Amino acid sequence: MIKGKACRNCHYIIEEGNECPNCHGKSFTTFWKGYSIIINPEKSEIAQKLNIKNPGKYALRLSR
Repeated sequence: MIKGKACRNCHYIIEEGNECPNCHGKSFTTFWKGYSIIINPEKSEIAQKLNIKNPGKYALRLSR
C-alpha cells in the first residue's frame, strides 16, 4: 500500500513535503482511496479521462 497524502486540488500523492510538485497546492488529505500510477499521460486513456497531464501517483477518490 502506498502511504502518503493526496493533494486536494489535483489528487497527486506525495510522501513528504508541504507543497504539491504537480500543481503547487498546499492543501492535502490522508483520507483517500484507490490510486493510479500514470507513466505516459499522452497515451493513457485513464489519464485523459481524469485530465492528468504529468506522470505520477494519483488518488482516485478523496474522502475528507
